[in-house]
Amino acid sequence: MPLSIPVPQCRIKGATLKQPMNVIDHLDLDGHLLALLLAVHEEGSVTRAAQRLDLTQSAVSHGLDRLRAIVGHPLFVKSGRGIAPTAQADLLAGRARRLLDELRGFSLAAGFEPARLQACIAVAANDLQRDLLLPRLLRRLRSQAPGLTLRVMDSGAPEPAMLREQACQLILTPRPPEGADLMQKRLFEDAYRVFYDPACRAAPAGLADYLAAEHVSVLYAPRRTLAVDDWLAAQGVARSIVATVPGMAGLGAMLRGSAWLATAPSLLAQGALAGLASVAPPLATPPLPMYAVWHLRHQEDPVHRWLRAALAAEVEAALAAAISAQDPGGEPRS
Repeated sequence: MPLSIPVPQCRIKGATLKQPMNVIDHLDLDGHLLALLLAVHEEGSVTRAAQRLDLTQSAVSHGLDRLRAIVGHPLFVKSGRGIAPTAQADLLAGRARRLLDELRGFSLAAGFEPARLQACIAVAANDLQRDLLLPRLLRRLRSQAPGLTLRVMDSGAPEPAMLREQACQLILTPRPPEGADLMQKRLFEDAYRVFYDPACRAAPAGLADYLAAEHVSVLYAPRRTLAVDDWLAAQGVARSIVATVPGMAGLGAMLRGSAWLATAPSLLAQGALAGLASVAPPLATPPLPMYAVWHLRHQEDPVHRWLRAALAAEVEAALAAAISAQDPGGEPRS
């Protein structure tokens, strides 16, 4: 049975006009329905979307029924134990993001007040920048904007489409995607260390020992190697790679209890590789810069400017905390 939505009456020169009860048009759309569409599309689950929006599952299901009646097309179909978006839903999700951006800009025209903000911000990051920066960033943001939620997604090997299609509002990465419509800011610089399990082996004693060892590295989808791996290969340094993992977080489990080595950012000693020993590489490796990347459309957006300012402040605090956790001499523990 088609869904009927009551429509307010309008009076024109004494006459009463009333839209038929079984007709639904674009005026029935609102920001809440657009946000609901995005939540279900991004979460791939009514249950998770309800949790994200702080709604009941029945409220989300009812909202999807309203959307289906408005657009005249099915938006999601059953797929295994979950749901999958239709091609129409994929198309409308991108338009919904743009409309919500415009609605937010409209509501903030008189001035941005974080305490009034009700929004979900999506940030793409991999293990190092995620663990180092995002918990601190979320605490700072929520202290000023209790209505904000943060959606963290893997950046992998980031592509411009992630920002152009607004899958996220910010990318944190050492290898920023390129595009004339993309903005970037250098956040900090890290150095590489060679990590190992001291219970299973000694530190590699020079380049020959390093090359004689077996190594574990990271391979992002679809087949994106680490910048340091590319650099070593360009120098003619051939290593024996026994395994690759899809992210930095997988390196620790591979190294613990083995004689293998991993060449990775030094700041992982405070996170995914905590408890492992490390030494400087046996040859001078290039530094590892970290960038924040966003789309030009957000350059002057007050919410995004507030987000970037908070991130910059937390970078300084995070690096200070990492330094304080190092040995008094300032070198990462080995």
